[in-house]
Amino acid sequence: MPDGFLTPNIWIPAWLASIAGLSRCFKKASSALKDRMIPLMGVMSAFIFSAQMLNFPVVAGSSGHLLGGVLAGVLLGPYAAAVVISVVLIVQCLIFQDGGLTALGANIFNMSFVGAAGGYIIYAFIRRIIKGNKGILIATSVASWLSIVLASIFCAAELSLSGLAPLRAVLTAMVLVYSLIGIGEAVLTCLVISFVLKVRPDLIYKA
Repeated sequence: MPDGFLTPNIWIPAWLASIAGLSRCFKKASSALKDRMIPLMGVMSAFIFSAQMLNFPVVAGSSGHLLGGVLAGVLLGPYAAAVVISVVLIVQCLIFQDGGLTALGANIFNMSFVGAAGGYIIYAFIRRIIKGNKGILIATSVASWLSIVLASIFCAAELSLSGLAPLRAVLTAMVLVYSLIGIGEAVLTCLVISFVLKVRPDLIYKA
């Protein structure tokens, strides 16, 4: 979301929530970091940054794109994944003017916490039910699709509460577009994780 879309009563609490969430994620990720995770975070940031640069117009000037949160979560865990997505969003905003500064807190909240961390929770829940590599791939595909749809629902609610468009209209547009994007997200994420399982299964994050 660019600047001017969200009213202060939405973007200020979103900023505060994102700052508090990132502070906790930094602490948790730092305590869990291992030597292999540091370069992997860099690689994931570059990959997700490239994937997110492909934008699709959605409604009222907002855009949709791939997220990559579950992919980062499966390989790095929820805390490091939230940090990676946040770094990508900050670079996009400050250097490439993709996303507004006032809306950055909401963008981070939607994609880092709802999308990446929330997606990982869905992934971990399914993994407890379905074991083995099959469970990893099923959990990855379901969580990838759901995470991007859930993030779009939060975005729609923020736009509606800011008076930009009626909830029904913006929610329908967001969910419809992101449901389709989510299919691509699930396929791409599963392809990457399937490859990792074949060549470097040790890279899959273990809580």
